[in-house]
Amino acid sequence: MDRVDVVPLDRLTDAAPGTLVVVPSEENLAPYRLDVALRRAAARGVAGLVFTAELALPETARALADRGGIPVLVAADANPADLTVAVDRLLTGGASEAIMRAAYAVERATAVAAASDVETILAVAGEALGTSVHLVQDPTVLWSEVDAVCIGEVPVGRLVVDAPDAATPVALPVIASLVSRATQRQMSDRYGGTQSRADLLVELVLAESSRVEAFVGQAARLGFPIQQSHVVAWLKPTGPEGQDQAPRSVQPALELFALQLVEGRPETWHVAFLQSDLLLVSSEEHGAADHQRRLREVGIRIQQHARTLAGAGWEYTLGLGTPQIGAVGLRISAAESRIAAESAIAAGRPGEVELTDVTGLRRVLLDFFASPISRKLLDDTLQPLEELGPERAETGARTLLAYLAHGRSLVAAGRELHLHPNAVGYRLKWIRAALQLDLDDPDVRFAVELACRVRLLSTTT
Repeated sequence: MDRVDVVPLDRLTDAAPGTLVVVPSEENLAPYRLDVALRRAAARGVAGLVFTAELALPETARALADRGGIPVLVAADANPADLTVAVDRLLTGGASEAIMRAAYAVERATAVAAASDVETILAVAGEALGTSVHLVQDPTVLWSEVDAVCIGEVPVGRLVVDAPDAATPVALPVIASLVSRATQRQMSDRYGGTQSRADLLVELVLAESSRVEAFVGQAARLGFPIQQSHVVAWLKPTGPEGQDQAPRSVQPALELFALQLVEGRPETWHVAFLQSDLLLVSSEEHGAADHQRRLREVGIRIQQHARTLAGAGWEYTLGLGTPQIGAVGLRISAAESRIAAESAIAAGRPGEVELTDVTGLRRVLLDFFASPISRKLLDDTLQPLEELGPERAETGARTLLAYLAHGRSLVAAGRELHLHPNAVGYRLKWIRAALQLDLDDPDVRFAVELACRVRLLSTTT
């Protein structure tokens, strides 16, 4: 279509090829005149006919229009001159017309953005642009792309239009910005309380045992069901060359994904971060069946998404604790899940899912491990070994544990360690020299053995 013009029906032979012909309204238009007009329109190669009166095409006219490739449109009661001017502006307006429509779309979207949701903003913008605008989920979109919708630096998706034209590239960046802010406001309203409870969760896991009861009142005020049964998953990243600090962009995107994933589930869920490690807590009434299994299902999906976000070379190991009751139980389950994840990594199985099955002495040791103050006291006992380097510290702790666990028998310790007794004795010389402790004292031996067991608990499976 090259142009638009008002042409009476009996003067179609005067219309230039490629013209959209606006036909002034005529009453009692005879069918034979329509047939003649359509033959003439096809012969002249016009782009189409627009009638400004109500019209029902007879079957013969329909056939002629189809055969000649002539679109027949009806704009009942429209003023032919006004209609022609409006269409002509669309055809000849070019960049100025596109900018005007884009500016109108931005103006309309901005006017409703402050008090509307995302769907309303998109509907208003689409109406002004003359095409539908949609938000398509795409976690890989870059924040720098003109159609990107993000919450801060967290990619959410991109805007797409059904019928893009010259106006849409001008309007979409501003509309995308408005949608980003509206999405951020919605997320803040929806998850603001959850983020406050996440801070409480981190404090509870890291606090000294003596302070646990102090969190009960705070938990009640924030709506944290501390009295229920809790099971914790610990997601720990490992990257190239032993890195454990995931890319900065991963944490906010992973948090948003996790919160959206658990929304609407019957359990109560909380997500928190300790540096790059993610803690996922599922809480419900004590005795609920399959509590750990349901946590595992959600945890695996988050684990898979974390790998996608972090990219090649990164693995996320998922450790699962057991259901425990109350504030102390939550701390125990968190310690279990952390040890499970660290154990899998230390055993050369990063990226796997590790379950905790603690009984007997291991549970007692986990109680110590869950207490930061107790763990610090035990760590201080072996600190001289740690200063010798990780390999020597590991060797020293294993040798000491075997020696003390077998009643200070060099022969029995050597049998467990697959060493000659003299080799065990040689190791003990430099271990004693480093620790400067009296291993003949029963209390000292107990403390050292306990410290060795707690230290080795997170590096064995």
